[in-house]
Amino acid sequence: MIQRNILDILKLVESGKLTAEEAILKLKLQPFEDLGFAKLDYHRGLRQGIAEVIYGQGKTQEQISAIVKVMLDKGQSTILVTRISIDTSQYLKKDYPVHYNKAGQIAVIGEMPKPDGIGKILVATGGTSDMPVAEEAAFTAEALGNTVIRLYDVGVAGLHRLLSYLEEIMSARVIIAIAGMEGALASVIGGLADCPVIGVPTSVGYGASMGGISALLSMLNSCASGVSVVNIDNGFGAGYLASMINHISAKP
Repeated sequence: MIQRNILDILKLVESGKLTAEEAILKLKLQPFEDLGFAKLDYHRGLRQGIAEVIYGQGKTQEQISAIVKVMLDKGQSTILVTRISIDTSQYLKKDYPVHYNKAGQIAVIGEMPKPDGIGKILVATGGTSDMPVAEEAAFTAEALGNTVIRLYDVGVAGLHRLLSYLEEIMSARVIIAIAGMEGALASVIGGLADCPVIGVPTSVGYGASMGGISALLSMLNSCASGVSVVNIDNGFGAGYLASMINHISAKP
């Protein structure tokens, strides 16, 4: 059905009844496919530049495998699957090539793309305990075609650690600052860098951190310009946004 609709649109362009710009708009509005338990949006890559990502948490291994199969059959060469266990990754490995990041509980099925982003994405954490969220962010960015620099355990409790990497901070095109506790890292980096900073509050911390709410509020109230904030523990969202920024070139 989808291929027939695309062929009809191309024939209209060929006959001169439809302009190329009008055809692109129609292709962006193409329908999804209903699998019963999931509705796959094959044209998200055309609309947004990045294909649909599978959120694995809450899905069965069989459901994830079925979605992957259909997406591969439709020609998608790189499929990103977030929030999956090592057991699920092993299950998928029986049928597909899987690149699994254990710390971030995230995987790519198919090909890992070569970096084509304009610059480098720096992923920094306040502490080692923030690494699972950081790896989700870093691996997401890599899976979307970016060169990533990891800078872990450079929180404000030992500020000299962060300041010893000023060259990396100054040369990054996007920085993802990941921290729990009071979440001060995003503000500190925001006051040093000349590029967008994406703050990721984590649920790391003692009682009054309230599962990351304290870090979230601190980052939202940052006095440093150029700091934006994603949801608590949302490494994927930060990596995705950083990739979008890193792929934006100057428009005429």
